[in-house]
Formats: sequence, C-alpha cells, structure tokens
Amino acid sequence: MAATVDSPDTGSPSAPRPAPVPWVAMYHSVGDCSDDPYRITVTPARLERQLAWLRRRGLRGVSVADLLAARARGEGRDLVGLTFDDGYTDFLTGALPLLRRFRCGATLFVLPGRLGGENAWDPLGPRKPLLTAAGIRSAAAEGVEIGSHGLTHIDLTGADDATLTAEVAESRARIEELTGAPAEGFCYPYGTVDARAVEAVRKAGYAYACAIDPGPLTGPHALPRAHVGQNDTAWRLHLKLRLHRLRRRPVEGV
Repeated sequence: MAATVDSPDTGSPSAPRPAPVPWVAMYHSVGDCSDDPYRITVTPARLERQLAWLRRRGLRGVSVADLLAARARGEGRDLVGLTFDDGYTDFLTGALPLLRRFRCGATLFVLPGRLGGENAWDPLGPRKPLLTAAGIRSAAAEGVEIGSHGLTHIDLTGADDATLTAEVAESRARIEELTGAPAEGFCYPYGTVDARAVEAVRKAGYAYACAIDPGPLTGPHALPRAHVGQNDTAWRLHLKLRLHRLRRRPVEGV
C-alpha cells in the first residue's frame, strides 16, 4: 500500500493543487447568424448543442458571480461561467428558454446608456435591437445576473477620466436602480483592458470584471474568457476547454 505524502513541515497531507483560472464562455447574440460579419451570433440550435455538450461532460453553466462564489468555497470544478455581452433582445427569446431547459445560470452584461437602442458600435452591421429596461428586469426576474458592459460600449483604454468614470461607475448605479439589486460584475467593451481601466472598475466597487485575454493583468478584475460562436462544435469546445486548462495558471483571488 502506498504511503501518504505528507507536508515536510507539518506532517499533514499535501494540499491539493490549486485549480486554474475558471473557464468562462463569452456569447453575444442568439438568433439568425446568416449575416454575421463579427461572428457574434449563435443560433438557438447551436446553443442547445453546446449546452448539451457541457452536460455530457458533467459540467453546468452558471453566472460568473455564482462561479466565483463556489470557487471561494473550494468548490465549483464542475462549473463554467456563461456570459452574454451587449444585452440583445434575442437573449430573452433565443437564450433564456434553453438556459431554463438545461438548468443553467448566466450573466448578462448590458449597456444602460443604450436601453432599447441598437448595436451602433458595429459599423458593418447588421443592426440588432438591445433590451429595454423592462426586458432587463424580465431577465433579472428569471435569475439571470445583470452586470455592466459600460454605458455605451466604448474602448475604455482610450477614454478620458470623466468618460471612464461615467462608463464604469455611472453604469453600475443605473443598473442597480433599474434592477433593485447589486451589480457585482463588469465586462470591458471589446475585451480591451489596461491597468487604468482595471483600477477604475475596482474603485467603482465591482467584485469582478471580465475581459478576453488580459495577460499579466489576469485576476478578479480582469478574468479571461473564451469566445464561443456558431462554428464551435463539441470537438472545438473540447479543444478550447483543454487549451484553457493548459494555459491558465492559478491566480490569487480566482
């Protein structure tokens, strides 16, 4: 029988290896992807297959807040974060019914400065409508975590001080007034982030923030995410998850 490996200074069993940075999937629109120059859309049928793939692997999608809370308890290795950026109206019709069916949670990052507007920041289109205040409240009532994507979807790394404060702090205040609940999460528009933006988000009181590939800034206020699109079959998702686990070393706080 093999002997237990003990810590050399305490004699207690060695602590388990810390988990890598949690895997967080980045979605946007869920609907018709026939005109999709930025690859931001998945069809409901594709999302259904992707959620089914998670279940087959013994994984479950949850909000980022729930994912981080589980990790803080030393749990949650069977959880992945599901995020939906921009707050498109098709979240309610294309994504939410499937999230309910698979008993998944999610975080929806919205733009309180563009309520009921459209994705004017995408010059190539197509134009996609954004949720109204009532639509956001409807999502929140279904248990979806509502976070901020800034006020108007601008690159924060090029913003002056006043604009940066408004995009980060004012957007949080507006969301909390709209939903009546704390807005704990932020998402950097375009995924672009620098130390100044991270500090503004931290100062505004957010518990965490999502980026895409923040490199050395990786931490609770700059979490990496994996883009998930229409072409992501089960095999591609497997590769993305495996690559994440190989690349992302443990980081304090996450």
